Amino acid sequence: MFSRGVRGAITLENNSKEDIKDAVVELLEEMINRNSIEKKDISFAIFTLTTDLDADFPAKYARICCGFNDVPMMCYHELDVKNSLKKCLRILLNINTEKTQKEIKHVYLK
Repeated sequence: MFSRGVRGAITLENNSKEDIKDAVVELLEEMINRNSIEKKDISFAIFTLTTDLDADFPAKYARICCGFNDVPMMCYHELDVKNSLKKCLRILLNINTEKTQKEIKHVYLK
């Protein structure tokens, strides 16, 4: 097995708990489905939010709504770079897989 990164990003309309929850669930489900990922094969997950999103922790919803109970997770803020994309949640999943890096399908929504 190899360690591979699967990247995803989604933009939100509002800085609210509900929007963060919905974005986490939508993005994680799409990343898992497109790459046929089993939760047991996820080594860890990193969540980042742009600095204009601070209503809640995305990892909380990965646990509550997506069953990531045994997955180590961390949440961070992105660098606040001038003129960069706003209200963006990004996820990096590190997985164990037989897929090559070229076979990994990264997911970018909204």
